[in-house]
Amino acid sequence: MQKKVLITGGSGLLAINWALSIRDKYEVTLLLHHRKISLQGVNTDIALLNSVDECLYILKKHQPNIVIHTAALTNVEKCESDLALAHEINADLAGNIAIACDRQKIKLVHISTDHLFSGEQEFLSERTSPTPINNYAKTKLEGERQVRKNCNKALVIRTNFFGWGVGYRKSFSDFIVDKLRNNETVNLFSDVFFTPILAEELSKKVHKLIDNNCNGIYSVVGSERLSKYEFGIKLANCFELNPSLINKSSINDKINLVNRPKDMSLSNKKICKVLECEFPTIDEQFQVLKQQENNNMTNKVIEL
Repeated sequence: MQKKVLITGGSGLLAINWALSIRDKYEVTLLLHHRKISLQGVNTDIALLNSVDECLYILKKHQPNIVIHTAALTNVEKCESDLALAHEINADLAGNIAIACDRQKIKLVHISTDHLFSGEQEFLSERTSPTPINNYAKTKLEGERQVRKNCNKALVIRTNFFGWGVGYRKSFSDFIVDKLRNNETVNLFSDVFFTPILAEELSKKVHKLIDNNCNGIYSVVGSERLSKYEFGIKLANCFELNPSLINKSSINDKINLVNRPKDMSLSNKKICKVLECEFPTIDEQFQVLKQQENNNMTNKVIEL
């Protein structure tokens, strides 16, 4: 019998890509809120998760073996302008689902972020103390703390993923590819760095951690530290688009942006050691992204 996986934030980019990557191996249910979607081979349900009792009701209803908590408010500007909402979504919901999973003895995977540090160092490890510099990072850090406090066998995953978006929500890689295919210029930061990973690769590695009964904090990211500009150039070359349309820009010139870390790169040495594995290069991951498009992955989601 297939194990059951319940994914919160079900209409989001990560939830959809995750569901598509595992639906052949697991019985998957996406938990939706405002936006209603349909995805072949995947179940859906509607839930608020705004109380422990609601979370317990959903868990008892679906009886999952694994919960992947992807629900989050990721808009940095919105988190800064509405701290109460950011705290409710990024911290309180995480705490609710953690308490419920602990009571029901269900494996919880909490998706965190690479945004937790000041951005002054590269390839930070899980042992580095977070130094958040905006409300998005502060509330995501509080979410981590709530999860670890209330569900000691949970997996907390720090990451920065890319993958195909949907009509109502384009991804960073979508934005670049669409612009270049329309022969439009793209301005990308040459002074903001990250360690991106394809959503499908992220889900594969996390499920290996689950299979190995791992818990605690893991950075599940690519091995290469890239600027947003370098990411765009490599993506353009893989998709045989014109890289000369990509211009270097600096985040320092964006004076109205909420303060962000300039270096979000994380080290994946811990997971590589625990799983005795390596990660594919960014070019190899782009080839998978290209194959996903050839397989019509971008049109799998139907908005209701």
